[in-house]
Amino acid sequence: MTLDTIQELLVRQPFEPFQIIASSGDRYPVLHPEMVLRVKNGLYVGIGGRKGIAERAAFISLLHVAAVETVGESSPRSRHRQN
Repeated sequence: MTLDTIQELLVRQPFEPFQIIASSGDRYPVLHPEMVLRVKNGLYVGIGGRKGIAERAAFISLLHVAAVETVGESSPRSRHRQN
């Protein structure tokens, strides 16, 4: 998974909520594009909160992003990690 792939999802109009699935199996919902901060080797994803203000953030290394999928989308159509 590359930052470019995540960026494509973040700027898509209209924005479609998606979730990032880590290699650990943890899922991080992205309900608004401003809840993700991209850095060179990973992502900070805002968790919880209301009105676009996160209660906390989780760092996910790009090495551990296993897949991303649109919320409510079935697995066969999800975007999986490309090595």
